[in-house]
Amino acid sequence: MDRLISSVLVVLAVPAVLVGYVLTIEAFAGRLPRSVGDRIRPWLWLLPAFAFVLVFLIYPMIATILRSLYGSAEGKFVGAENYVHFFTSSQTLAALGNNILWLVFLTGLTVGIGLIVAVLVDRVRYESVVKTVIFLPMAISFVAAGVIWRFMYELNPSVGTLNAVVVALGGQPVPWLINAPLNTFMLIVVGVWMQAGFAMVILSAGLKGISTELLEAARVDGANERQVFRSIMLPLLMPTIAVITTTIVIIALKTFDIVYTMTNGNFDTEVIANRMYKELFNYGQPGQASATAVILLVAVVPVMLFNIRRFQQQEAIR
Repeated sequence: MDRLISSVLVVLAVPAVLVGYVLTIEAFAGRLPRSVGDRIRPWLWLLPAFAFVLVFLIYPMIATILRSLYGSAEGKFVGAENYVHFFTSSQTLAALGNNILWLVFLTGLTVGIGLIVAVLVDRVRYESVVKTVIFLPMAISFVAAGVIWRFMYELNPSVGTLNAVVVALGGQPVPWLINAPLNTFMLIVVGVWMQAGFAMVILSAGLKGISTELLEAARVDGANERQVFRSIMLPLLMPTIAVITTTIVIIALKTFDIVYTMTNGNFDTEVIANRMYKELFNYGQPGQASATAVILLVAVVPVMLFNIRRFQQQEAIR
C-alpha cells in the first residue's frame, strides 16, 4: 500500500514540479528587461536538462573513474592495479573475446539482414506486413527475449522448439546453450532477431529517399538489378549504413541482458558487462567492477563521437 501511495505521489508530483518550474521561470524572465529576459530564457529552460546530465551522467562517471583506483578495502588506493587485473585475468580476457564476437557478428548480421529485407520488400504490396513482423521483436525487452529464446533452445524437445525440429528430422537434441563456442553464437542470434527490425526500418527509409527517376534511368541504360543495387543504392545508403553500424556496435559492446538471462556468463559465454556485474555484486570487488565499467566506457565513447560527427555532417549537407 505504501508503494502504491508513493507511486501515485511521484506520478502527480513530477508533472506538478515541471509546471511550477515553467511558470516560475516565465514569471522571473518577464520581470527582467526584455533583452535580458530573451537572452537568459533558453538557458533557464535547459537548466533541468543540464542538472539531469550532471547528476545522473557526469557525477557517476567521475565517481566510477575515481572508484576504479581503489581496492575492495575502503580507502585503500591501488592505482592502476584494477586495470592490470582486467588485462591479465583469463576470465576478463575471455569476456573481451566474446564481446569481439558479438561486435563482429551482431553488427554484420543485423545490418546485412536489415539491408536485404529492406531491398527485397521495397515497393511491394505486402511490404508493411513483412516490416511489421520483422520489427515486432523491437517491442520486447532484452530480458523477455532472453526468456523466450531460452525455452526455444531447451534441451527437452517437448519444450524446446529448435530441438523439436532437430528430433523431427531424425537428429539428437543439441545443448545449444552449453557447448562453446556454439552457445555464444546462439546468443548472438537472439540479438540479431531483436535488432534486425531496427536496421530494416532505417534502411528502408533511406531507400525511400533515393530518387526513383535515378533508378529508372539506370535501368533504361541497361543496368540490371544487381548493378543498380551495387552502383546506385549501396553508395547512397552508405551514410545510413554507417550510422546503423555504429549504433549496433555500441549495443554489442554493452551486451548484458541476453547473456545474464540465458546463461549468466556460464559455459564460456561471459561478456564485459556481465563480468562487471559479477565483480560488483557476486565477488564484492567494486574497484575491479569500476575499472571494467571505465574500460567499457572508453570503448563506447569513440563510437558515439563518430556517430555524432556523422549526424553533424549530414545536417551540414542539408
